Amino acid sequence: MSISFLSVLALGFVLGIKHAIEPDHVIAVSTIASQSKKLIRSSLAGVFWGIGHTATLFIVGIILLLMKGEIPEKWSMSLEFLVGIMLVVLGISTIRSLKKKHNPHHAHNKESMNSGYSVSYLKSMVIGLVHGLAGSGAMVLLTMSTVDSVLESVIYILIFGCGTVLGMLFFTTILGIPFVFSSKKFKLNHTLTQITGVISLVFGIYYMYNLGVSEGLFNMWLQ
Repeated sequence: MSISFLSVLALGFVLGIKHAIEPDHVIAVSTIASQSKKLIRSSLAGVFWGIGHTATLFIVGIILLLMKGEIPEKWSMSLEFLVGIMLVVLGISTIRSLKKKHNPHHAHNKESMNSGYSVSYLKSMVIGLVHGLAGSGAMVLLTMSTVDSVLESVIYILIFGCGTVLGMLFFTTILGIPFVFSSKKFKLNHTLTQITGVISLVFGIYYMYNLGVSEGLFNMWLQ
């Protein structure tokens, strides 16, 4: 590998870390972190998000690069709109999860809790997949403007993906700390979880409004 390409890869890694901490990413994964009572589980949620995100970027990105095509703006924005819907759903499910915590049977049923944890990792991966879909168009444009061959594109996307995994691992660990330390303080934990759910819900509505109205996606659908 040439020195210039190694520099590009290093830049891709840093951009991957930066990409992981975009507001919609952090808000979405914070809804997962809010459900965890162990910091390692919160950290792993970030890793699974990164895996899902990288998998979609890699598959869609390589297909588009091989076809030398771009995602039409209408479809690209529609995929972004999915992120808004997902944030609303995550916000509502986080708020609804508070009702389950009032149920003593749910709280003491260890099997149920273990099941919930495994689902949270799957949920993290699905969230990453959706974010990857939404960002695949921009990723391809970035890759095409940065490297010269498909092989280099493959390496670049994977390095970018490693950056997003590392970035989200770090931030879900940080996000998980207040929820872990407040897990035995019911009122505080309840309030933090509720705030997380409301932020996700409100940001999701704003995200959809901005895309649909401000950026004209609804008009594109009607044409």
